[in-house]
Amino acid sequence: MSTSVITLNKGRRAHLLRVIEGLSRGEAPDELVVVEMGGDDAPLPEPGFPVRRIFLDRGDLPLAAARNAGRQAARGDILVYLDVDCIPSPDLVAGLTASAAAHDGLICCAVSYLPAGAVRDGWRAADLDAAGRLHPVRHFPEHGVVPAPQPGLFWSLAFAVRAATWDRLGGFDESFDGYGAEDTDFAFRAAAAGVPILFAGGAHAWHQHHPAYDPPLQHFADIVRNAARFRDRHGFWPMDGWLDAFARLGLVEPDRAAGLTVRRQPTPEEIAAARLPDDRPF
Repeated sequence: MSTSVITLNKGRRAHLLRVIEGLSRGEAPDELVVVEMGGDDAPLPEPGFPVRRIFLDRGDLPLAAARNAGRQAARGDILVYLDVDCIPSPDLVAGLTASAAAHDGLICCAVSYLPAGAVRDGWRAADLDAAGRLHPVRHFPEHGVVPAPQPGLFWSLAFAVRAATWDRLGGFDESFDGYGAEDTDFAFRAAAAGVPILFAGGAHAWHQHHPAYDPPLQHFADIVRNAARFRDRHGFWPMDGWLDAFARLGLVEPDRAAGLTVRRQPTPEEIAAARLPDDRPF
């Protein structure tokens, strides 16, 4: 079966180059599709496998639309979505391809988070393994696949799906505009359609450091809008930890029983104060 790797980029050229380098160190995909969301048209290296670029400039961060555009451009039987911050392990493409060929599901692999400065020229996999920290909530097997405890743990950082299954699900819902809940909606719709969320062992990725915020106030408007859209469809609130944090800051009303009421927008000072220290990946 042929495999297309799809990654989305906006302003992360250095990270994208390491993604390409990582793919070139292992079993290469049949193609890499890069969806450029920020207009970067500087040439990319020729890694020994086809690299095609799609340009989509539709606002701040059109994640759902960009993932759909990547699928429309992809030619593979298996789609591997890899976040631009994620350097793939040498066995990631082969491992996720094999898992998706054997299991009709949304198949996620482990991602470890790297501190600032961990990735240097000539990086070695062993060094990244030593520096990375696994996410505390998601637990992956050493080998094989296991069902995720619940669809909300679907991880869009690194996952594989059969192209035919993606098409049957209809891809991501582009009414989720910008950042937040578009991937959770995709997972819950998949589960409702009988497509399980699976965690795969073996293959993994290393998440390159970038500034992170808790809560992500820089995406406040997107999160509020998309949370309401998700609740209208599924009957419960996603991203409830972030919504609770917004309420504690006085940005939204704490009682969401009748809907989400915005009191005010976050100030630049509040956004800056939410930035995590560089040694805290999450």
